[in-house]
Amino acid sequence: ISKLEETLSTARLIDESQLDTSKVLVLSKVKIKNQTNGMEMTYTLVAESEADLKTGKISVNSPIGKGLLGKSVGDVAEIKVPSGVMKFDIVEISR
Repeated sequence: ISKLEETLSTARLIDESQLDTSKVLVLSKVKIKNQTNGMEMTYTLVAESEADLKTGKISVNSPIGKGLLGKSVGDVAEIKVPSGVMKFDIVEISR
């Protein structure tokens, strides 16, 4: 309960109309394309507590989430993974 109280005490309301929808933000739905194999994936960036890869929801704190934040359509996100660096094209952003 104390953890939940702490989360609520630091929460703030955000007016979605003031957000820059051309950039990847929390709650953005992002279509990306792997430059190596051409595979396209769609993810929604969410808070860590809401992340569920099976439903396409990834944490903004994950390596992919961190790499996508702030990017725009046409940008390339370089994500560091244990096997090296993966490059993804930002294909589409929606809310």
